[in-house]
Amino acid sequence: MELNGDALEAQRLYARWLLWGTRLGLGLLVVGFIAYTSGIIDAHVPIERLPELWGRPAAHLLAQTGVAEGLGWAANVHRGDILVLAAIALLASCSVACLAVIMPIFHRRGERAFAILCLAQIAVLIFAASGVLA
Repeated sequence: MELNGDALEAQRLYARWLLWGTRLGLGLLVVGFIAYTSGIIDAHVPIERLPELWGRPAAHLLAQTGVAEGLGWAANVHRGDILVLAAIALLASCSVACLAVIMPIFHRRGERAFAILCLAQIAVLIFAASGVLA
């Protein structure tokens, strides 16, 4: 199957955004992990407390640590452990940005089905991440 210029443009744009998003996410993950484990940035939950909390249900962990449910953790992104969580969230959401960037290409080409599929995937991913169903 031969691809036309617009299809190649969409693939390259998606790949470029995915490349930079994952690089940024992995870089933030490494920096956050080093800052957290070295103590350069204070942690919301001290490393010493983790073994006692790991085996507990999530509700117990949230209650014991004071971390808010859903996206409430974002208020503490200045903490080392939460910075690591933000990096993981960035990595998990890379595809949302990629889909949003290529959706106009499909729309411009008149491929509404692909544009609608991109929009639907974005909506499902955001809805799933929102924690509404939890």
